[in-house]
Amino acid sequence: MKLRLQFAAAILTAGALALPMGSQAQAPMPKPERVQFAKGTSSKAIKGTLKGDQSRTFLVNLRAGQKMTVKLVSNNASANFNVTGPGAMEAMFIGSVSGNEFADTIPSSGDYKIDLFLMRNAARRNESVSFTITIGATG
Repeated sequence: MKLRLQFAAAILTAGALALPMGSQAQAPMPKPERVQFAKGTSSKAIKGTLKGDQSRTFLVNLRAGQKMTVKLVSNNASANFNVTGPGAMEAMFIGSVSGNEFADTIPSSGDYKIDLFLMRNAARRNESVSFTITIGATG
C-alpha cells in the first residue's frame, strides 16, 4: 500500500513538472496609474469598471507621517483593494479581511500601491463591477 502511494505521488509530480510553464492562464499585470491630487486638494476620486480577472493598480507618492485614506464604493461585494508600502512584499492592508476603508499614518516615504480587483469567485464567473475609489493624503 505504501509503495503504491509513493508511486502515485511520483507520477503526479512528474506529470506536473512536464507541463509547460505557459499553460497557466494569468491576466496581464495592469500598468500602474499614478495618482496626482489637483492643486489645493488632498484626495482624488477615480471611477471605473472591472470585469472578470481585470484589475487596476494605483500609485500614490507619500511622505512618512502623512495620513493616507482609501475608500471603495462599488456595486459588487466581491470588489476589494489591497495597500502595499514601498518595497514591501506583503500588503499592509487587505480589503477582503479588513473592509472597504483604509486609514493609517504612513511609516515611510515612497510610492504606495493600491491594487483593485474582483475576488477569485467573482472573477471566475466573469462578473462586472462599477466602482469609485477615493484616495487621499493629509499632513
